[in-house]
Amino acid sequence: MNAPADATLTAAPHDRINWWAEARGLIGMLLAVVTFHSMVAKPFYIPSASMVPGLWVGDHLLVSKYAYGWNWASPSFHILPRAGWRVMGRVPEYGDIVITVPRDRPTEDYIKRVVALPGDRIAVRHGQIVLNGRPVPQSVEPPVQVPLDGLARGAGAMPCSGYRYMGMLMRKPSGATVCEIPVLRETMPNGATYLVADTHDGRADDRPEIRIPAGHVFLMGDNRGDSADSRFSLADNGLGGPVALSDIGGRAEFVTHSFNDSTSWNPLSWWRGLRSGRAWRTLRPALDLGQTASPEPTTSRIADRTP
Repeated sequence: MNAPADATLTAAPHDRINWWAEARGLIGMLLAVVTFHSMVAKPFYIPSASMVPGLWVGDHLLVSKYAYGWNWASPSFHILPRAGWRVMGRVPEYGDIVITVPRDRPTEDYIKRVVALPGDRIAVRHGQIVLNGRPVPQSVEPPVQVPLDGLARGAGAMPCSGYRYMGMLMRKPSGATVCEIPVLRETMPNGATYLVADTHDGRADDRPEIRIPAGHVFLMGDNRGDSADSRFSLADNGLGGPVALSDIGGRAEFVTHSFNDSTSWNPLSWWRGLRSGRAWRTLRPALDLGQTASPEPTTSRIADRTP
């Protein structure tokens, strides 16, 4: 009789993990994400009220990195030294909302609107932009109600208070407290039209005329009384005048979603904290073709002055 076969199984040795291959895969994926964020599009978060009424604190938006070409400010982490070079550079249009890096704060990003282009002359008189000798049209619109956490949040925040928002705090029939902000519709020479906040008279409401140098633009926040922009010096946390095109890192395209202040690190709170009606709002200005006009005045040029 034949002896029974040995049924004992010998365990096959486990395949060894190729840690170098795993690391290369992770590094490749990371480089792909960084490249996409630097060259194509990157998400941004709004932390301040400088672009109210159009953008609220808590809004998340997508910025296209290719709209004006690429420069040192394009990489996601601003790892390149500041320089004036540009690749496939293009000039923004009136009314575009752009991301820029302040000259003295290379790790920060500001979001502002383009209100003057290279070669333009710009002044501010009683809160109204005067572009190449012509006041930029402004018309009164119904007030915009902004939730308090859309103006400020965090420890010590006191939104819709102080002289900037005097008398604007109101309670809706639903019981919700909001800030009812008076707004104006501003229309640029190319027909780009958008809302700006008209909350109070500030020290930036009057600025002498300057000429925008070649390769530069003038930027202002839509919340004209609460925005550190080209009207303010670097010492005042502003942009220190016209901004070089090589310091602009992209164009804001649309709001992807918005969170109120009830959200936390816990992902379970994110759905509850979503603001309704904010997602997919375009950030490109509407066009009023009936308002287009040449930016140059028909009258003689006035003398150029600098602040």
